[in-house]
Amino acid sequence: MRDPRVDVWRGLALVFIFWDHIPGNRLGELTLRNIGLSDAAELFVFLAGFGAAKAWGPLLLRQGYAAACRRILKRAATLYVAHIFLMVLLLAVVFVANAHVETRDFITEMHLEPFLTSPDRVLVDAVLLRFRPVLLDPLPLYIVLVLAMGAVLPLLVHRPLLLLSGSVALYALWPDLPGQARFGGPGWFFNPLAWQVLFFLGALVALHGHRLARLTGSRPAQVVVAGILVLAAALALSWRVPDLHDRVVPQAVAQWLYPIDKTNLDVLRLGHFLLLAWLASVLIPAGRWTDCGPARLLRLLGRQSLPVFCAGVVLVPVADALATLAGSTLAADLLVGAGGVLVLAALALLVDWLSRPLPEPRTA
Repeated sequence: MRDPRVDVWRGLALVFIFWDHIPGNRLGELTLRNIGLSDAAELFVFLAGFGAAKAWGPLLLRQGYAAACRRILKRAATLYVAHIFLMVLLLAVVFVANAHVETRDFITEMHLEPFLTSPDRVLVDAVLLRFRPVLLDPLPLYIVLVLAMGAVLPLLVHRPLLLLSGSVALYALWPDLPGQARFGGPGWFFNPLAWQVLFFLGALVALHGHRLARLTGSRPAQVVVAGILVLAAALALSWRVPDLHDRVVPQAVAQWLYPIDKTNLDVLRLGHFLLLAWLASVLIPAGRWTDCGPARLLRLLGRQSLPVFCAGVVLVPVADALATLAGSTLAADLLVGAGGVLVLAALALLVDWLSRPLPEPRTA
């Protein structure tokens, strides 16, 4: 049975990702990155693994490995086509925004200069997933992880401890992706060799999470985890006041903590997210709350995660440009942030309606 909380959390991650990517938007102050060491990216990747395992694990058992691989390859192809189409659409939107907002240079801000200076090479790199402008890193990561899922699906279903051991070993031994993966710039913003551990942890929880049920009733563990999360929130909030942070956090501790690397999924980010996810799953059980207004909206967004994510990427420069033209006021931030979510919800509703099977024709 589908857990409605998964769609709620996935929808929440999509909203937070949209707000986080609008530069300077006040609604971005409400997202996960402000109260801890991880953010919506960890939530999204974890749930991507969770959803993939729920879809393809049972398929492996019912129809065999070949059928599961066909479905996985079809999904990877869909993601690839979506990525290429999204890049073209994003380029068009950014160039239009750049022409109408004189005070901003969106082309430079989104690292699109190579497209102007070497379009032939950039087109080749785009097809090979080596050219990924700002906002377009998640889908290439997802494509790689989906293909990796095809390779290890039998282990996921039948030998979960072996998969867990291999995934953790890869995360620990290969934190840096070798080579230059982006034209004229650094490597992958999301290192697949690091982020795979979160994806496969989500997959393992989806199929084998019932083995952890006995841990949920440990009240002392809940208290300890809550305390750690409070300390992490205090640390994140202290970043807003550098002088206070420097007085409270000893230099030796700061040298150990920083930098908290997102590209290679720093162990502090990974640990913080896992503790947060565990505590949320314990303290927020499934129930009627998932049918209330806001939760229903998030569930709708979560069910249509791919089109909603793609639309959110396109809406980011639109929202940024509109807020800039309006003077970047609080009202403008709220309007473009909330309005963007409503647009995403309308799209999700349309896709949801189009995906429903047609009713059987009535016979006379």
